[in-house]
Amino acid sequence: MTISRSYPDTLAAPVTRELVVKKSRFIAHLVPVRSVAEADEVIAAVRRQYWDARHNCTAMVTGTTGDQARSSDDGEPSGTAGVPMLEALRRRGLTDVVAVVTRYFGGVKLGAGGLVRAYSTAVSDALDDAVLLHRRELLEARVDVPHAEAGRIDNALRDWASGHGAVFDEVVYGSAATFTLWVPPAARTDLADDLAALSAGSLTPAFGGTRIVDLLSD
Repeated sequence: MTISRSYPDTLAAPVTRELVVKKSRFIAHLVPVRSVAEADEVIAAVRRQYWDARHNCTAMVTGTTGDQARSSDDGEPSGTAGVPMLEALRRRGLTDVVAVVTRYFGGVKLGAGGLVRAYSTAVSDALDDAVLLHRRELLEARVDVPHAEAGRIDNALRDWASGHGAVFDEVVYGSAATFTLWVPPAARTDLADDLAALSAGSLTPAFGGTRIVDLLSD
């Protein structure tokens, strides 16, 4: 059996949520990104929008495997903001995401422990509102089907894909109808067997390379 590699999840869309602790406002902004440069653009945009805030602390995790990380306390005591925010992202197993927590000081000092809890909770609470994308490595499978059988096989393959964690790609019509699916590597034998059963053995998938695909969580 072929086992696909596991990858960190990411966000489907930006999320903003506010937390108030002893009159201080902590506004967490979570945004999916594809690179450090894109994350830096998000940070710059938030700082422009919330220019009057006392702090705009940041944390980011990037890379397909989540191997790149960076954080900033932005003037808060060292280790009380950026690192707790980063750990909140890490605990959820996320990558390609940047978090910016904007703080408006409420006049009451929270102490180091209070700041750590506030910044960590701000990110965690925002993540509770997030829709996640599961990142999976899928294998390309192409099937050439005679036009007379295209409609029936189209419906059958779409049903098969929805039940096997696969993605049904664009259909190309030429001398035959070429269907492309992206399937979990462990399901390649199931696809070949089910396709053979559908076509009395006349159709066989041609497998190609793999790619990383983001799928909505259930």
